[in-house]
Parts: sequence; structure tokens; C-alpha cells
Amino acid sequence: MKKSHDEAVATKPMVALFDVDETLVHTGGSGARSWKAAFEKLYDIPADIGEHSSAGETDSQVARATFKGVLGRDPSADELGKLYAAYLLHLADDIWKSEEYHVLPGAEQTLVRLGEAGVMLGLVSGAMEGAARTKLIPANLNRFFIYGGYGSDSPDRAELTRLAINKAIRLHDQLTPAQVYVVGDTPHDIEATKTAGAVSVGVASGHYSADELRAAGAAHVLVSLKEPFPGLSRPAPQRPRSKDPGVQPPARRR
Repeated sequence: MKKSHDEAVATKPMVALFDVDETLVHTGGSGARSWKAAFEKLYDIPADIGEHSSAGETDSQVARATFKGVLGRDPSADELGKLYAAYLLHLADDIWKSEEYHVLPGAEQTLVRLGEAGVMLGLVSGAMEGAARTKLIPANLNRFFIYGGYGSDSPDRAELTRLAINKAIRLHDQLTPAQVYVVGDTPHDIEATKTAGAVSVGVASGHYSADELRAAGAAHVLVSLKEPFPGLSRPAPQRPRSKDPGVQPPARRR
């Protein structure tokens, strides 16, 4: 596959911010099941967030739209607090039982390579901070991220992206948004990144194709995170080690 022009001239990022759902991990529907369980627990009403929201929206938008869709009115602050609490408690249990949960191809390897290259890593997710971090626990990916912007910081994705960039600026002298790459899988991610003035990297690992992410205006588009990350040189091929027949590998522990 030939590199596009923008990928060929990409400069190394100083900071890379990653979306969670369908960018780093696939939860196997754990979030949707947990929202449904929260509504059933509090209101004895089944709720399908897919009927009232779209991919890339923040948890606050999802909760409010679903609440109004199934109950016919806007929630109070007290009701939202109870709903969030019930959702997070169920998610923390469900995420470990989700049979289809998996890390998306190339995600961990990309995070390792970025860290080794001196790129600071953060999260930018429409999920509440508690939900975003919970979704990464089974994959042990929380260890890579220094800071982040979340749906609990703002219901507006562009604003929470700016908040994540501002956190990065506090730790990085003379950092500008143009030195920040934001990685996501939806047009919402791309639009928010452009509004925040950062560099958008679309990954076609979710519900949108590479062409759709390109049409949304992504500066760089990857089919998956197995592809070389924009601005990073390709790793040098490792030469095979010669085998010494006189040295035996250590025995495996049982």
C-alpha cells in the first residue's frame, strides 16, 4: 500500500491522544448492556442507547438522549447522578464477562513504540473518565496514559479534546495543538480534533471505513493500528540471532 502525500510528510508528534472504544479496544457491547441495566434498575424500563445516540457521542449526550427517548422528559441532575453511578457499577462487572472483548490489532504495539519514541500519551474519550479507564483494565492499557480529556469533563467533544491538550501543555514546554495527534475511529473524533486545532488520525477499526474518515477530513488515515504511525520512522528489521546448540532455554514454570 502506497503512502498518501500527507503521511509522507508527517512530522513526529510530541503528544498522541487516543480514543478508547473501537480505537484501542472492542468491549463486545459492555457499555450498551450497562446503560440498559442502569435504566432497568432505576426505572424498570429497557433502554437501547443505539436507538437514541450515535458512535462518537459523549456519555453525557448518550445518557440525556436515551433518558428523554424512553421517559419522555429531560433528567434532573439527581437522576443523572444515580444513572451514572448504576452504569459505572454494572460496567465494572460486565467488562470482565464480555466474551467478545479484545484489544484491537496493533494497539498495544503502537503505544509501546510511541512511548519509546518520547511521545507523551493521553486519552480523549467521550466516555466518563471512570468508564474510559474501566474499559482499558482487562487489556492492561491504562499504564500507558498520563492524562486525558473525557465526557465527564464536557458534553462537547471538541471542548474535552481542548481540555486534554491543555493538560498536555502544562507538562510540555512550548507545545502547540499542531504538535498533538488525536487518534479516533469516527467522524465525530475527526471533527472535534480539527476544531481543537490538533492533527487528526482516523483509524478504520470501528464502524467507519477509511474512505469515510478521509471524507470527514482526517489528516491521516490508517486501516488499523498495525500500520506505521504517522511521523514515526519504521522500526529497523531485527536480524535473527544465531542459535548456540550448547545453550538450552530455561525450563517453563508450571
